[in-house]
Amino acid sequence: MWQERNQMKCPFCGNEDQRVLDSRPAREGEANRRRRECVECNRRFTTFEEPERPRLFVEKRNGTREEFSRDKCFNSMLIACRKRGVPIDVLRSSVERIERDLFQEFEDEAPTQHIGDKVLAELFEIDSVAYVRFASVYKKFDTVSDFQHIIDSVTRGKAEPSILSN
Repeated sequence: MWQERNQMKCPFCGNEDQRVLDSRPAREGEANRRRRECVECNRRFTTFEEPERPRLFVEKRNGTREEFSRDKCFNSMLIACRKRGVPIDVLRSSVERIERDLFQEFEDEAPTQHIGDKVLAELFEIDSVAYVRFASVYKKFDTVSDFQHIIDSVTRGKAEPSILSN
């Protein structure tokens, strides 16, 4: 074990002296996860170190723009998967893939439709009920036939192209 001095403060007592107990790659090698122990209060906590990414903005349907939020994407998938038994790690990995793809495909700004379609594609692979739940909100289903159409496509085992595009 070695001691690392830096500006990182213990979230419990605010002390800057900690020991790094474990360090390993995280987020598919795009970050480092460090398990730390505070020298002052002896409590343990985890930190993540990752390269600073350029900011990516989302162009919404109404023309407004906001910064892409990994948390917002994760939370929308979490809501769709509620009570479905989908492991959190599976959702985190999906969000990381979505974010990585967005940074590869777009320089500054991604349309919200593109992000929603990526979420749908991920959910289709994860859980069919979560896929239908998300699609019903994202595509603003109005009728029972909208639900029937998507359920038929899930039953056939493939995402319906008309569902994945506006």
